Amino acid sequence: MRITSELTTAAPLVPDRPTLPKLTVAAAGCRACPLWKSGTQTVFGEGQRTAKVMFVGEQPGNDEDLAGRPFVGPAGRLLDRALEEAGIDRAQVYVTNVVKHFKWEPRGKRRIHKKPSAREIAACRPWLDAELEVVKPQVLVCLGASAAQALLGREFRVSQQRGQLIDSPLAPHVLATVHPSSILRAPDDESRRAERKKFIDDLKKVSRIILARFDRGHFTPFRQAS
Repeated sequence: MRITSELTTAAPLVPDRPTLPKLTVAAAGCRACPLWKSGTQTVFGEGQRTAKVMFVGEQPGNDEDLAGRPFVGPAGRLLDRALEEAGIDRAQVYVTNVVKHFKWEPRGKRRIHKKPSAREIAACRPWLDAELEVVKPQVLVCLGASAAQALLGREFRVSQQRGQLIDSPLAPHVLATVHPSSILRAPDDESRRAERKKFIDDLKKVSRIILARFDRGHFTPFRQAS
């Protein structure tokens, strides 16, 4: 049996009959790519096994790396507010990333996000596949180009296909939108407001899909978005 530092993919580490707790424990020791050396800790997905919606971003950021939880930094707070406005309770969705360790480069005293390589994404992919297998979301939402291209193919362009339903075996309903961090990087307040509105409009599509599929008397985490 190879030790984890010699692995090139996380596949051998995924437990048989996976559950979210089992996966979280197993992923904590993952060394399938070099990112474990620079990341503070593995940042696994978070949410309920029965979640109807899964949001997938690129990788944890600085705040997530320190906290050990996904989407808890500025982009995560923006996502929280956008979900609320779209009529979606984040407590009833599953959030995760394609890559489970923070890849960064120093800039002064700050740690700046660095895009993960194709090898790093491929090495980490078995964790995401296992999350999809356990949660079985009705709606899969890719946040940003890296997540969308990792899951939907390298030719996918969020700029051209955002908000469109994509035929995919990953979930009954699949779509992509921007990553909330891109809204924070908009050059001015007017641009940020416009981008935020478009983002919320994309999330409202998710809310409408769920409302159309489930009897509101039996499924309550979502409310009608205006």
